[in-house]
Amino acid sequence: MTSKAILTAANLQRDYNQGDCGGLLRVIKAIDLEIMHGEKLAIVGVSGSGKSTLLNLLGGLDDPTAGSVTLKGKNWMDLDPSQRAAWRNQHIGFVYQFHHLLNEFSALENVSLPSLIGGESVHSSEQYAKQLLTRVGLGQRLHHRPAELSGGERQRVAIARALAAKPSLVLMDEPTGNLDPKTASAVLNLLIALNRELNISFVVVTHDPAIAQQLDRTVRLVDGVLEPHLD
Repeated sequence: MTSKAILTAANLQRDYNQGDCGGLLRVIKAIDLEIMHGEKLAIVGVSGSGKSTLLNLLGGLDDPTAGSVTLKGKNWMDLDPSQRAAWRNQHIGFVYQFHHLLNEFSALENVSLPSLIGGESVHSSEQYAKQLLTRVGLGQRLHHRPAELSGGERQRVAIARALAAKPSLVLMDEPTGNLDPKTASAVLNLLIALNRELNISFVVVTHDPAIAQQLDRTVRLVDGVLEPHLD
């Protein structure tokens, strides 16, 4: 592991039992990957190639069958569930294709939650949430609930929420896949600007080559094997 790598995956493998069909399905196959501090990495591949599975392994949401994932010097497998949750909350933000906001909470409350869970005071959490929401262009929509926001606005709230705990890394699974092209472009430009300003590493799973081309590096997942992307 180099001094600038914040996350390292080594010989990563994930198998699933096929149940009545018998045998094992190997979805992730001996993957080695380093994610550097401040890097914007795109992971591309066809549907079913294992992209979401890989993202879950990197984020400590799933356990590998073999190999390891080390984030900021700690191996996920060395942490018990409570330690893992705390380390994840401290260092990783997640953005999904569907925003997964809490519908009964306002934008401000949704974005405040990660900091509150991390032990910050209500005042501190809300102040930083306001800053983030203002930065993503929603300073006038703090008290709107998800149902009162457009699709692009909801995704901007989700991005602000992912940044709320000041993570080292944000993992994104098709973050613009449910948006129209104009809104998707605006969200991507926002992500690039935030990466530059906050120096947070981004890993973006996407099927859109236009997104991948604007990031620092692209790798392709083919049948569970990670390959360099060749234009």
